[in-house]
Amino acid sequence: MANSTYVVAIDQGTTSTRCILFDHAGRLVSVAQREHRQFFPRPGWVEHDATEIWRNVERVVPQAVNQARASTDQIAAIGIANQRETSVLWERRTGRPISNAITWQDTRTAGLVEQLSADGGSDRFRDRCGLPLMTYFSGPRIRWMLDRDPVLREQAEAGEVLFGTMETWLIWNMTGGPEGGLHVTDVTNASRTMLMDIHGLDWDQELLDAFGVPRAMLPEIRSNVEVFTSTTSVLPGVPIGAALGDQQAALFGQTCFSPGEAKCTYGTGAFLLLNTGPDLVNSSHGLLTTVGYKVGDRDPIYALEGSIAVTGSLVQWLRDRLGLISSAPEIETLALEVEDNGGCYIVPAFSGLFAPHWRSEARGLIIGLTSYITKGHLARAILEATAWQTREVVDAMNADSGLALKGLKVDGGMTSDHLLMQTVADVLDVPVERPMVSETVSLGAAYAAGLAVGFWPELRGLRRHWHRAARWLPEMEPVRREREYGNWQRAVERTYDWLQHEDDPGT
Repeated sequence: MANSTYVVAIDQGTTSTRCILFDHAGRLVSVAQREHRQFFPRPGWVEHDATEIWRNVERVVPQAVNQARASTDQIAAIGIANQRETSVLWERRTGRPISNAITWQDTRTAGLVEQLSADGGSDRFRDRCGLPLMTYFSGPRIRWMLDRDPVLREQAEAGEVLFGTMETWLIWNMTGGPEGGLHVTDVTNASRTMLMDIHGLDWDQELLDAFGVPRAMLPEIRSNVEVFTSTTSVLPGVPIGAALGDQQAALFGQTCFSPGEAKCTYGTGAFLLLNTGPDLVNSSHGLLTTVGYKVGDRDPIYALEGSIAVTGSLVQWLRDRLGLISSAPEIETLALEVEDNGGCYIVPAFSGLFAPHWRSEARGLIIGLTSYITKGHLARAILEATAWQTREVVDAMNADSGLALKGLKVDGGMTSDHLLMQTVADVLDVPVERPMVSETVSLGAAYAAGLAVGFWPELRGLRRHWHRAARWLPEMEPVRREREYGNWQRAVERTYDWLQHEDDPGT
């Protein structure tokens, strides 16, 4: 540690993988990033090539280290944050993935989820795992893959086929892969599988039996902040000091260490987490009860989460599918061409509706179209869709926690859109703040890894590194706010009951 100057953060996200080096002051020193392909083999199916993602990690880590002109002995530790729920199965002997990874956006398990919900409803397992039955989570995906191949199930039962979310896949490869790679997960990612007892923080046999998932294929569950082991590739000999799901990493990076503090990350989707402290709060308003983080042997910190499936990916849709803009930042310029949405509302239920509705059969709509509507109105309606979805989650969070949100810390790529952030402040009627380091997913992974090896001495001292870069105060008049919210809610109701699961598309 004497020569240690940096902590490395690997952020394995939905559309890309990046590596960032941070110094002792929590400042970003260098960054390297590579996108990976998105596969859409059928409607509602979304996949990634896990091998491509691993190869990208092998490229971006040395690139970021070289940019900083750093040597391996200057790296104190590696922290990993990852897209959660995305699931991959691979052969223990060869390290070869069985198929493409099935992402968190994928809805192919809708029929299976319906079957499982028939006995006890969607909240059948909520008391044990904190989650409703939804296509969002990993457990149904594992069952779906194993059900389609009896030989694969036999291999899984024998421990010859392994399961992991993306941090598990990366750690296994970074620590030897087929030559003795460490098969572990962290408690935040495990809490998103529907297979972990959220009270005892271990795999739950009743849940495993219900989903038909063999324990032999599952990784060992660890805390978020601890030295897992040292790497044998990428940066040989450097300890892996942390692993967290990306949204919990952002909570950590925003230093939301006290109950009642909340953050929202705006990326492909949007994810709002509220720290509830050591108390596990069961939601009755469509939120998820999840592990916020666990530091070593200390008690876990829990969180309430509102997950929004489509925010940044809606802008990508406007760019890539409709061709109305050539780059994501253009949407703000286009939206500023008009004063309002012209009566047009867009509900982006591309993969159903997530929190607080949890309607997997819903599908997106554009409503209120007239000959008056222009590209500018559509652009504004797209930005407003992100804001109104945030409002729905905050209302549910206030109801569950018994508290009224006083302010919101934001991060992620979409926070560079000032019109969007102002709209969020307007519809929430609270101040919205963005930190100097907006990539707080990576920062949280770095903080956690640094704590594990003593690079930073204690948790709350990390607050000294948080600095505000921008602040937006609400300006919308209350009457207009509630009128527009009412219109939004009516639009959402019209997305219900669109998709009928007559047949399982995988059969």
